[in-house]
Formats: sequence, C-alpha cells, structure tokens
Amino acid sequence: MKRSLGVETASRRWLIGGVLPLWLGAGLADWYRHKQTRIEDTAGARESMIHSLMMAEAGVPVALGLFCEVNAGVLATCAGALGVHSATAYWDVSYAEERREVSPIEQHFHSLLEVVPLMATGFLAVLHWDQARALVGVGERPDFRIRFKRRDPLSWKSRAALLGAMGLFGVLPYAEEMLRCLRADPSLRARPEAPEPQTDGTGETPLAHAAKG
Repeated sequence: MKRSLGVETASRRWLIGGVLPLWLGAGLADWYRHKQTRIEDTAGARESMIHSLMMAEAGVPVALGLFCEVNAGVLATCAGALGVHSATAYWDVSYAEERREVSPIEQHFHSLLEVVPLMATGFLAVLHWDQARALVGVGERPDFRIRFKRRDPLSWKSRAALLGAMGLFGVLPYAEEMLRCLRADPSLRARPEAPEPQTDGTGETPLAHAAKG
C-alpha cells in the first residue's frame, strides 16, 4: 500500500513538475521560431489561428485533470481531444511548410508538442486504471459524469499557479502572435504558397551550383 501511494504521488508530481513545463517550454520555443520566420509575412493569421486551436484542444485535458473527477468520461474526452489535436497538428504542418521555412529544430518542437499530451493522457489513465479499464468494458461500470473534484491533493494556490504559468507562457505569446499577424493582414484567409526556387536545369538552384564551384 505504501509503495502504491508513493507511485501515485510521484506520478502526480511528474505530471505537474515535468510534463506540463515541458509542454509550455516546447510551445514557447515554437512561438519563437514562428517569430524568427516572420509568420505574419508568410503563413499569416491562418496558421496562427491553427496554433490557437491546438492550444485549446490540449488545454481541455489539462483543465479536466485539474478541476474534475477523473473517470471514464474525462478519460474519453482526453482521448478524443488528443485525436483531434493530432489531426490539427497535421493540418498545421501541411499548411506552414508550403509558405515559410519549417526547420528541423522546429519540427523537433512539434514532436514534443504532440507527444506531451499523449504522455499526460497516459499518466491520467494509469492513475485511474479502474475507470480506464471500464472504458473498454472491463471490470467496473464506467462513470461518464463530468463533475468537480470533491477532494484534491492540489491546493487552490497550486492550481492558480499552474493556470498562471499556462497563461504567461502559453496563451500570452500566441495571443501576441495572432495580433502581430492581424496587424499585417486582418484576415484569416489562406496565404499563397511560397514560389519554388529557380533551378539551372540540373535540379539545383543557382546558389547551390555556385557553392559547389
């Protein structure tokens, strides 16, 4: 029993002190890459809107985990949000890579932003394994009610600090990005694709050919 309680406590601490900061850090680094590649002049507000949509999709499991009793309903919602987030992430990259430079380091940030919600959902399922099993028809009856926590190991101060960190390092940078894009072009329409670099007939750009001497 002591070991089981220790594992549960450690899992909660890792979710709050490891997974959540990793997600916010990757998101902040990704925002900086967008700024470096002048998203407002390339992909525009359409891509920034997709980023905001992904943040909202990832924020749903976080909010449910913080404030609601974790049961089959919450786990199913988290899994659904995870699936929608993955589809939106594919939309994001397929739109962006035709309009601005998406470097390998930015792709790495994207990988983290996709994997971290999966990690969080997995930890929630492990912490509430009885309802995770019930969700697939094994064991007890699944509980699909969405209700606020009756008892919570996190204090209100801790939850307020977490929400503040999400606002400061997540919502605020991407709100700034959207405003910057809308100032450049107050429209969510898709921007035209970037022109293909000219080649010299050998399949290489003149610059690459000159670099070879």
